[in-house]
Amino acid sequence: MWDVELPSFDPAAAPGAPLALFTAWFAEAVAAGQVEPHTMSLATADEEGVPDVRTVMLHGADDSGWSFASHRGSRKGRQLAARPHAALGFYWPAQGRQVRVRGTVTAAPAADAQADLHARSTGALAAALTGRQSEVLGSPEELARASQDAWERARREPDAPVPSWTLYRLLPEEVEFFQGDARRRHVRLAYRRTTTGWTKELLWP
Repeated sequence: MWDVELPSFDPAAAPGAPLALFTAWFAEAVAAGQVEPHTMSLATADEEGVPDVRTVMLHGADDSGWSFASHRGSRKGRQLAARPHAALGFYWPAQGRQVRVRGTVTAAPAADAQADLHARSTGALAAALTGRQSEVLGSPEELARASQDAWERARREPDAPVPSWTLYRLLPEEVEFFQGDARRRHVRLAYRRTTTGWTKELLWP
């Protein structure tokens, strides 16, 4: 049982495209006090089709897609290079809401990736400069030394380039909005992309 009062959701009043609804729900999650509403699950698959999932941060959502970033040599980067399809999952328990997004992933231009990175914090730049994401780590001391060097460089060169840093954009083919209901009459509204736009349909909970 949810221990919060859940909002109502009238799917008949939903906009014709999912981005507008996602933007509204995101703003409502923030207003409801949802902690870190920009965190999401990112599911990918490797060359053999074995699935993988992790929690990452949403860097933005607009007509070009839902964006996130990583090193292209990381596990997720290698998986996306082999199979450029992914799924995103948002869960906002403050309102009993979920959003699921599936689609094709492309890498944004390098200039966009660097602009994205340098718009973030010094710590984010230091982490990116540390690099070697998903590689085997020899010891905690090795990480401490590399991290210290990266922090010093990030403070000294706030515009330091990180060539492997990649901004990914998932262009949605399906987006589902789930509104929980205390009596288990959950509302599920699915958008599916067609050649002429978007279709909407309700799903059984």
